[in-house]
Amino acid sequence: MLTVGLTGGIGSGKSTASAELARLGAVVIDADRIARAVVEPGTPGLAAVVDEFGDGVLAPDGSLDRAALAARVFGDPAALARLGAITHPLVAEESRRLQAAAPGDAVVVHDVPLIVENGLADRYDLVVVVGADEDTRVRRLTAHRGMSEEDARARIRSQADDAARRAVADVWLDNSGTPEELRDAVGRLWRERLVPERDRRARTAGSGPRRRSRGGRPSR
Repeated sequence: MLTVGLTGGIGSGKSTASAELARLGAVVIDADRIARAVVEPGTPGLAAVVDEFGDGVLAPDGSLDRAALAARVFGDPAALARLGAITHPLVAEESRRLQAAAPGDAVVVHDVPLIVENGLADRYDLVVVVGADEDTRVRRLTAHRGMSEEDARARIRSQADDAARRAVADVWLDNSGTPEELRDAVGRLWRERLVPERDRRARTAGSGPRRRSRGGRPSR
């Protein structure tokens, strides 16, 4: 099994890359999707969030009001840390379960927005970063998500910068162009790097000690 951490800032196009990897045959474990699932109505996760932040984060139907919760934690590092202390262990547990259920020869892609911010790079055999310059990302966020330019720039700047992402990246996918160009780049990555590396690991499994990869993370 080859484990890949896929990350990128808001508006970078990470979701496009993730969808293409799934189409090509990767087992994609989407941290955002899991994060929504662990706070669905009736879950211990939602109960813990309400205990921490109050009934004001609930919608009238009893589900999590994500906009209200975001307003509580955005720009407040202490509140964001309290939320993370609730949700991150739940997401990690479910991610481990899904990885364990994957075929032994799979390329397992963990689609995780905050790999850099949460110091998770060492968990994966390879880290792939989807990147685009700030102005390009702002244009996407205002055009496709209806954000104001001010909100878009604030959200971008609340995340890790490109220097921090490049420091952990084994592969950098430039997404300054079109979605088709990104999908083409993902296809080349799949054919030229991910599948050969998975196959190499399968051939050498158990044949020797682990070595350190170029990025400082252990690889087989």
